[in-house]
Amino acid sequence: MGRSTTSTSTTRITTPSTTTTTPGTTTTTPAATPASAGAAGSRAAFALLGSIQIALIYTLAATTVPLPRIARDFALQRADLILLSAAYGLTFAGLLLLGGRLADRYGGRRALTAGLALFAAASLVAPLAPDGQALLAARFAQGAGAALVAPAAMAVLRALFPSPAAYGRAMATWGGLSVLGATAGNLLSGVISALLSWRWALVVPAVVALAALSLAPRLLPGTVQGRGRSLDLPGALLATAGISLVSYGLVATDAHPWTSAAVLAPLSAGAALLAAFSRAERLSRDPLLPPRFLLDRRRAASLAAVAITACGTASTFVLLSLHFQQDRDWSPLRTSAAFVPFAVTLIASGRAVRPLTARHGARAVTAGGLATGAAGLGLLSLTGLDAGTPYALGLLPGLILLAAGGAASFAGAAVLATEGVPARDAGLAGGVLNTAMEFGPTVLFALLLTFGDDAASLAATASAFAAVALLHSVRRRARA
Repeated sequence: MGRSTTSTSTTRITTPSTTTTTPGTTTTTPAATPASAGAAGSRAAFALLGSIQIALIYTLAATTVPLPRIARDFALQRADLILLSAAYGLTFAGLLLLGGRLADRYGGRRALTAGLALFAAASLVAPLAPDGQALLAARFAQGAGAALVAPAAMAVLRALFPSPAAYGRAMATWGGLSVLGATAGNLLSGVISALLSWRWALVVPAVVALAALSLAPRLLPGTVQGRGRSLDLPGALLATAGISLVSYGLVATDAHPWTSAAVLAPLSAGAALLAAFSRAERLSRDPLLPPRFLLDRRRAASLAAVAITACGTASTFVLLSLHFQQDRDWSPLRTSAAFVPFAVTLIASGRAVRPLTARHGARAVTAGGLATGAAGLGLLSLTGLDAGTPYALGLLPGLILLAAGGAASFAGAAVLATEGVPARDAGLAGGVLNTAMEFGPTVLFALLLTFGDDAASLAATASAFAAVALLHSVRRRARA
């Protein structure tokens, strides 16, 4: 279960131009252009989709390192900074399920193009923002565009590799792109901010989005459209509002106690809306998120792995970025340089994960990656985050282990989360996977803040890594 084959045959992409008109069935867009057919076209298309995914996550992390400079330029208070840093993720996570269903309904390439247009427009506004409010609005709009782009990209990926074996190999690589994007966001934003300005760091997503818009019609294949499917707008509104309110409430715990109205009010309202969403989905004839999709234990376990890995890497970046700049008085450039070994390890591990997944199976790779990540976080918690801890011998070993484990965990879990999903639900699978990646860290990171100590937070995250690794290991032995 979860094992990919090792066939090296090339799959040619041919998209029929005929349609079916029976209600509830699917129809396809016109055939893909010749450039998208064959091995070279598939590699180019995958490179384009991968660059888009990296850019989406880069944008999430692009304000982390330069946030103090943004605060100084716009005279922002702590509460303003919290909302600014969370704005992109709030709309991204809140709209992902709707974005996935829009991709399934109207076709991945069409949804991708629409999302890229919104994302590009917002990304052009962000670096030109005259004040904090304009930048905040641009970040909200970027998240809305990203919520349509991310699942649509996975729907196109499914059309690009229709063979289950080829799709599994592609997902083994795709799984590591998000953590690579987060690493790039922390590295490049710090370097660009130090050498030029934080505004130039925010130009990067706009460049990628505009390039993708020009290349998509030539490189990407047509995708399946569900003509007879409704969009479940009530479910979409409930899910979006519920996820957004819960996320906002959790983000607010950084500035307010858990018992305050600023936290309890959005958490309670969000939880009530999500409960209403769950009931509505059980009663809907064509639900936004079919309950059966999450009842698959393998998929649920893989989504837990995605969420905890995203939380571990994101929280480590945040804690170390603040530690280097506040406790050690390092510059943004030096702070970014400290993460270079992490990035190198991540890229090297990503290249090794695909053959390991083909040889040992996605579940074994996921369990091994989580265990390795747990060891890295454990080392970081034991050495402690204080100014006297040596970087090379104290922090670097833990960072390298976390990078290697994160690459493996993301890759294996991405394969498991999308394995067996029909092409007509590819957008849904992308929406759910990315929701776990975005919403999971918000929930878990807010819980970690309650420890009040960085080392204790890292130790708790290491324990969570180990627990999910054990879950995957036990399920693997049970199915052997």
